[in-house]
Amino acid sequence: MNAQAASLAGGFRSPVFDSQHAFRGAMEALSRPGLIHPVGQGLENTPVPPAAAALVLALCDYTTSLYLAPSIAQRRDVVDYLRFYTDCIIDQDASQAAFALIDLAADGLDLSHFAQGTAEYPDRSTTLIVTTSSLEAGLPLRLQGPGIAGQAELRIAGLPAGFARQWHANRAQFPLGVDILFADAASIVGLPRSTRISGENG
Repeated sequence: MNAQAASLAGGFRSPVFDSQHAFRGAMEALSRPGLIHPVGQGLENTPVPPAAAALVLALCDYTTSLYLAPSIAQRRDVVDYLRFYTDCIIDQDASQAAFALIDLAADGLDLSHFAQGTAEYPDRSTTLIVTTSSLEAGLPLRLQGPGIAGQAELRIAGLPAGFARQWHANRAQFPLGVDILFADAASIVGLPRSTRISGENG
């Protein structure tokens, strides 16, 4: 199998069912912040972690603009894979993209770079799909807000110093601001713009 064929061998086994499952997982993750949801089971040979691949395949299509962070954009296997399975518009203007795919370890995270929405169309903000080595190995962040009974905890590995301050600025714009779906190899967790956070990563 040549390199290009290998990069295109990791799609959904059952495109309709698997896409619906990943889409529901994304919606549940954003409606219940802090809870971990399995996504991407059955995906193999993906050039990005299976959970993140499943999200992109479920959320993006030929009408969708997708920003790729620098470490990802330079990989031809990833670009070929995403274009083959989604036909999405690769848009390297982060401030205009509907979705963004970011490797937290390689690219860091600056929420201000992305589309924040407008007063008329707050939904025209970027949803970030952020890959990480673990959803359970970082410093604890406490979550409160809609969809959370009392308080939840988030432990994303590799969050940049000062992430809580970034998030405070993001939430202060509500209903504007970005939403985040964090993904490790097999699971996702959501952080919608309505959520308040506090903790050690201030």
